[in-house]
Amino acid sequence: MSPTSLLERTDDDLFKDSTMTFGEHLEELRSSLFKAALALLVGFLVGMYYGSWVVQRIQDPLVAALHKYYQEDAATELKAELELRQQNGEVIPAEFLNDDGTIDESAIKRLLVKEGLLFEEALIAPEDVLREIKHHNPKLLAGVEVPAAAADKSLTRANMVRIMLWRKAENDQRLRVKGLNAQEAFVIWLKAAFISGIVLASPFMFYFIWQFVAAGLYPNEKRYVNVFLPFSVLLFLGGASLAFFFVFEPVLNFFFSFNRALAIDPDPRISEWLSFVLMMPLAFGVSFQLPLIMLFLDRIGIFDVESYLAKWRIAVLVIAIASMVLSPGGDPYSMMLMMIPLVFLYFGGIALCKYLPKLGGTSSASSRW
Repeated sequence: MSPTSLLERTDDDLFKDSTMTFGEHLEELRSSLFKAALALLVGFLVGMYYGSWVVQRIQDPLVAALHKYYQEDAATELKAELELRQQNGEVIPAEFLNDDGTIDESAIKRLLVKEGLLFEEALIAPEDVLREIKHHNPKLLAGVEVPAAAADKSLTRANMVRIMLWRKAENDQRLRVKGLNAQEAFVIWLKAAFISGIVLASPFMFYFIWQFVAAGLYPNEKRYVNVFLPFSVLLFLGGASLAFFFVFEPVLNFFFSFNRALAIDPDPRISEWLSFVLMMPLAFGVSFQLPLIMLFLDRIGIFDVESYLAKWRIAVLVIAIASMVLSPGGDPYSMMLMMIPLVFLYFGGIALCKYLPKLGGTSSASSRW
């Protein structure tokens, strides 16, 4: 079919079933947009109520990755401390020992995870501590002679005692996502409420806009949109969910591994993290539209099932390049976690083109499908 015949539509074909004037069409558009905006406003108001909860859920993957990062650091430090004590002849609990008597770092990690603990090393001068305790609570150290500070005794690490200060992981300040300025938390809350409002109102917004658009489509085109739209929403939500629940953790662990290698502790900002949180699910959701794009190109005659099967190697290469470009992190984990599902979706798109029945129609435009 020539490109000219694809574009041919007479005025009679386009408007023969319409009884609305141009002004009435504009009024219908205004009404649809107003109802869509009203739905967004209602969604935004509901999102404001749940805004704090949404911000907490957005932070969860980042806090979990920070928790793992600092627990691994704590396990390494605690292993070094236990090895030092072992060298000094102190008894080490059997649960931290391997069969050969060496320190078992995996057992330390299990303890830290089970108890939800983090720690940091501290140095104290014993005489100073005893002196302060006796000064503020003389009865506690009654009869204990606290040595006076020697004038010739310098304050060095060798004269201090190493201790471990334990704290609950949830109270560790290093696991708190930071803000740069006073208004940042408020802006983040508004953004979270607005994003929640879009998600909640999107079905109604699509419906109101679809009411207007449907009036200008042929019957067979309406049927295709009715089929495509639910699949498109499901694929988008599937891609976004994959990014949020399965991609963030390995990606963050990958990035934090460079922090550890370069001895740079992570100190994330909530505004930067929010941008990353929004971009990655969006990229995954859009890329997951691949089967529907393939079906559309098949139905309008640009490609067919045989072409898709013959060019599958090139398609996989294109998917790999697209995954590298679309994944916001630019890391191999997000690229692979996007690429692998897309390869399966590519072959799923081939099956969709082959087995989905073509919707018939009586209009002159139905031959395009």
